[in-house]
Amino acid sequence: MTTLFEGERFDFISSGLHIIQSQHVFSFTIDAVLLARFAYVPITKGSIIDLCSGNGVIPLVLSTRSEVSITGVEIQSKLVDMARRSAQYNQLHTQLSFIETDVREKKLVNKTGEADLVTCNPPYFATAMDKDKNTNPSFTAARHEKYGTLDDIIQAASKLVKQKGKLAMVHRPERLPELIETFRKYRIEPKRMKCIFPKADKDANILLIEGIKEGKPGMTCLPPLTVYSENGTYTEEFKTYYEGT
Repeated sequence: MTTLFEGERFDFISSGLHIIQSQHVFSFTIDAVLLARFAYVPITKGSIIDLCSGNGVIPLVLSTRSEVSITGVEIQSKLVDMARRSAQYNQLHTQLSFIETDVREKKLVNKTGEADLVTCNPPYFATAMDKDKNTNPSFTAARHEKYGTLDDIIQAASKLVKQKGKLAMVHRPERLPELIETFRKYRIEPKRMKCIFPKADKDANILLIEGIKEGKPGMTCLPPLTVYSENGTYTEEFKTYYEGT
């Protein structure tokens, strides 16, 4: 039986999965699930590493698509503990494991060149806004680059992924030029991208991008995905993509 602590709850993700969340730490958003649906995954051979793993939502969803071992890397100890208990609750503890460390530290050196796929839902904002300075530190760490810049994270991912392995990330569309530049700086060639629109008449607010280490130039821009219909309900296309059906 999995223990819940004060302020915690079980939330449904999709595909029969549940995750432990808490009012005291940052909860997952649709971005993470969309990334787990977007990435190309090794099915039966290889390994996956998820950076900035939070409470483990991406490894949980990836487990519905792959049988390989999946390692989540997260700096916040409370989130690591929650992720481990969620894996236990979903009976995935033999496939999923979680490491508490900073992606900039050398603790991951034994995994250099190991991963067939590295995924990452990093903090989106380079610096904290004034209104965020007095918020919960866990929320600030999840949203802002307090424990590593985009450059730091992509550099770490490049070290972990094997030759011809893949790096898949979710981010904000306005940082696309920086993403492409930094991917290439660390020998990751951008190969696929997909933009997510909140509504048909709104600008995209989520970007999914995937690159191959030492890949050849040439990127495909996949069809866009719209989340909400005019009446405010999820579009059928979004529900299908989100559920992985």
